[in-house]
Amino acid sequence: MSEYDINDIKRRMAGAVEAVRKEFSGLRTGRASSSLLDPIKVEAYGTPTPINQVGTVTVPEPRMLSVQVWDASLAPAVDKAIRNSSLGLNPVVEGPLIRIPIPPLNEERRADLAKTAGGYAEQARVAVRNVRRDGMDALKRSEKAGDISEDEQKKQSDLVQAATDDFIKEIDDLLKTKQDEITSV
Repeated sequence: MSEYDINDIKRRMAGAVEAVRKEFSGLRTGRASSSLLDPIKVEAYGTPTPINQVGTVTVPEPRMLSVQVWDASLAPAVDKAIRNSSLGLNPVVEGPLIRIPIPPLNEERRADLAKTAGGYAEQARVAVRNVRRDGMDALKRSEKAGDISEDEQKKQSDLVQAATDDFIKEIDDLLKTKQDEITSV
């Protein structure tokens, strides 16, 4: 029973939940937050680089973000990455300083953000289900090889399914909270 480990399965499922939590932190709710730009990758020196590794992200005003780019030659790349993101932001480049006004959310934009949040949640659910499948496959192989009994395989399968249900419920709860946050601002 060497390849099956319920703790490893739970750890991997928790990773999917943490990833969706991070994605949700990048969805804006009408107020400026430096974490808003976290999901954005800038094409810097030939590789996609997180925006906070090419400059300092600050919140000078409640409805404004600024990025002080350390290498001024990267300012156009940062501008392009922000514009091409799904955040709907229009940065203003002033040399190595990029100002990003945060417009108020209209109903259409709120609906788009809620839909985007739903997409992130679905990706996380799929990731959890893939981990579940890996665990179930490992259990079936262990039973077939004679490492565990059919009863033990069934018992362990029930544990994997319970973990799957718990993590998917957590993702659904996070999604509901985020969608409420988006639509009620």
